[in-house]
Amino acid sequence: MEKRILSSNKKAYYNYEIFEKLEAGVVLSGYEVKSLKQSKVSLVDSIVKFSNGEAFIENMFIAPYEHISTHIADYDSKRKRKLLMHKSEITKIHTKVREKGLTAIPLEMYIDVRCKIKILIGLAKGKKVYDKREVIKKRDISREIAREYRL
Repeated sequence: MEKRILSSNKKAYYNYEIFEKLEAGVVLSGYEVKSLKQSKVSLVDSIVKFSNGEAFIENMFIAPYEHISTHIADYDSKRKRKLLMHKSEITKIHTKVREKGLTAIPLEMYIDVRCKIKILIGLAKGKKVYDKREVIKKRDISREIAREYRL
């Protein structure tokens, strides 16, 4: 069994230049896991923040589970969720974010081989507008070259 991608943040690859990628677990409740397995999650505009030596993912949307009980009426779909990483990994990322001006953003969420829900985190730096235009230009040129070779 391979990993099953639940959600990917395609906008991150467009808006940021990714330097490094790390894998992390995430603390979820039971209903959130059931909703995730139905791929009802969005990583767009979410970000990783650090406080008190711990990492949290903020602004990640997980839709409420359809068959949820009435005792969980105050469900917050964009609440802060704790990331499960080694202390050394957290300090390494946190120092890079502070010193180099990088941001930690989630790139994709998936179920790994051992049926654990994981998040792929990328250390990234924001692209300028002209960088984005350059990428679009290169992609268009490579498409046209590929098209010419097919004919």
